[in-house]
Amino acid sequence: MPTTIEEPRILGIKPFEPDQVFFEPDALTYPLGKELMKRFKAKGTPIYMTTSHNQVRGIPGETELEKYRNAKRTLVVGVRKTLKFDTSKPSAEYAIPLSTGCMGHCHYCYLQTTMGNKPYIRVYVNIDEILEQAGRYIEEREPEITRFEAACTSDPVGIEHITGNLKRCIEYMGQQEHGRLRFVTKYAHVEPLLDAKHNGRTRFRFSINADYVIKNFEPATSPFLDRIEAAGKVAQAGFPLGFIIAPLYRFDGWQEGYRDLLERLEAMLPNEAKEDLTFELIQHRFTKTAKKVIEARYPKSKLEMNEEERQYKWGRYGRGKYVYKKEQARELQETIEEMLVYHFPYAKIEYFT
Repeated sequence: MPTTIEEPRILGIKPFEPDQVFFEPDALTYPLGKELMKRFKAKGTPIYMTTSHNQVRGIPGETELEKYRNAKRTLVVGVRKTLKFDTSKPSAEYAIPLSTGCMGHCHYCYLQTTMGNKPYIRVYVNIDEILEQAGRYIEEREPEITRFEAACTSDPVGIEHITGNLKRCIEYMGQQEHGRLRFVTKYAHVEPLLDAKHNGRTRFRFSINADYVIKNFEPATSPFLDRIEAAGKVAQAGFPLGFIIAPLYRFDGWQEGYRDLLERLEAMLPNEAKEDLTFELIQHRFTKTAKKVIEARYPKSKLEMNEEERQYKWGRYGRGKYVYKKEQARELQETIEEMLVYHFPYAKIEYFT
C-alpha cells in the first residue's frame, strides 16, 4: 500500500530531488509506481516514458561529461525483472536489489565501471516481489542466518525519502528469524527510517573517512559531522551500528588523518552507539577501465592511480584490480586496527580487504 514518507530535514546538503524522471509503463501498474508519478507531477518535475530502465534515451548534454552529470540527476522508475540475487561477499550472502546507481560523485567508486554508460539512478517498484524472493533465499539456508546487503549498487538512504523501499525491507527482515539486512550510506537523511520496526535485525552502517578523502573525493555526499550526528540518531533508535572506512587511502599524512578521524568519532558518538559496534576496512583499489572512466569524468581529480606503485589482485571471472603492495597494505591494516582497538576496544573488526 502507498505510504506517507516523512521528508528529511535539510543538513549539510539537501535531500536528492531529480531534475527529470523516466517511467517504464509497467511501473505504473504497481502501487509505488502510481504513488511516485503522483509525487513528481505535484512537484512539477519533468516526466518522460521509457521502454526499459536499461535503455534510457534523451538525457540532455552536448558532451559526454555533461550527459554523465545530468544522468546523475536523473531518476528512472522501473520493474526489477531479474530476481536472481548476486552474491555479496564478504559482507553478506546476497545483494538485495532495491535500487541501482547513486547521486554521489565519489571519484573512486566502483560504480564508475559497473554502471558504465548508465549512471542514472534506478528504483524498483515491485518491492513485494523482491522481498518474496529474499524470503525464498532465507528458507533455502535455514537454520543458517542469511544476510542481505542493500547497498551494493546504490546508496538506498539517499533516495529513501522518495521511495520508502528501504523501510519496507527493514520491517520485512525484522519479521524474519533467519534473515538479516545490512546497508551502508554516506547520507545523513535518516529520519524516515528511525521509527522502522527493525527488531535488531538490520545493521545500519555509515561510510566514513579521513578529512582529506571526504573533501577531495566525495562531492555531493553528507559532511562527516552530519554522518556522525545521524549515526547517533540511528543508535538511539536501537539499530545495530557499524562503520565502513573505505577506501583506506595512503596520502601524505594519512596516519595523522585517520587518527584524527577516529578521535573525533570516539568523542562525538553517544555511549549507546558504541555498543555492538562493527568496523569494515577496505583499501583503495581500481581497475584499468575504472581509471580511464574516472580520469574522463573527473579530470581534475587528485586520486592516485599509478599501476606501477600497486600490485595486481585477481578477482572473480578472471578480472582483477590494482591494490596497494603487500607491505603498504599490511602497514595500513595494522595501523588502522591498532587505532580502532585503542579508541573502540569493544568493537568488532569484521574484515580488511
